[in-house]
Amino acid sequence: MRARILRLHFQTRRRLERWRKEAEADGAYRVAKRLHAVLLNHDGCSSGEIAAMLDAPRSKVSQWLSDYETFGHEALLEGQRSGRPALLDDQQKLALGEIIDHGPLQRGFASGVWNAPMIGRVIAEEFEVEYTPRHVRRSLQEMGFSVQRPKRIPARANRVAQQRWRRYTYPSLKKKRRPKASS
Repeated sequence: MRARILRLHFQTRRRLERWRKEAEADGAYRVAKRLHAVLLNHDGCSSGEIAAMLDAPRSKVSQWLSDYETFGHEALLEGQRSGRPALLDDQQKLALGEIIDHGPLQRGFASGVWNAPMIGRVIAEEFEVEYTPRHVRRSLQEMGFSVQRPKRIPARANRVAQQRWRRYTYPSLKKKRRPKASS
């Protein structure tokens, strides 16, 4: 089997180098790696050598080169990754957003602030879908909700007493350096 060596026009090579740098700057490292493989092949490297340099399987490098040769640079771009389908559709997410906007007190919770386990319970009751708290947080972030952490302030705080404690009591509790023993 003969090694595949691509011959690129100098303008095409320059364009591929520019796209590779843009892909790296955008964080699309897999695309940059594929473009780099094509550029290395143009420089005379075999797919085995490229695989060793880029730490990729040789079969994948051969596939990238074949795809580039057949379909051009668009074959090296990221496609849509399928992943697991969403358990909530757009209408259900909209309904969940309405529930969240109305607040937890309206749903019978004692707290006035939502948390992920509470929203997970609402999702299970309303839509019969089980989500972990982590996935609830991720889904809420995708829906445009932000995490808000309540400030912990004592309800019956006496500012004067707090300042007095910080100024007089706390410094006397802190550890102090021991004086060096003279010999």
